[in-house]
Amino acid sequence: MAVKNTETGEVHRGYKGGKTECGFDTSESHWEASNASITCEKDGCKN
Repeated sequence: MAVKNTETGEVHRGYKGGKTECGFDTSESHWEASNASITCEKDGCKN
């Protein structure tokens, strides 16, 4: 599953309402569920 930060356009591995694999909190309103390819290059998301 992927989540997209609507402010930056970056797509992370994780779930809306939780945390991304690289540690961002996705419970805030600027995160949305996505089917897009992961674009985050940080450890956890890119692996």
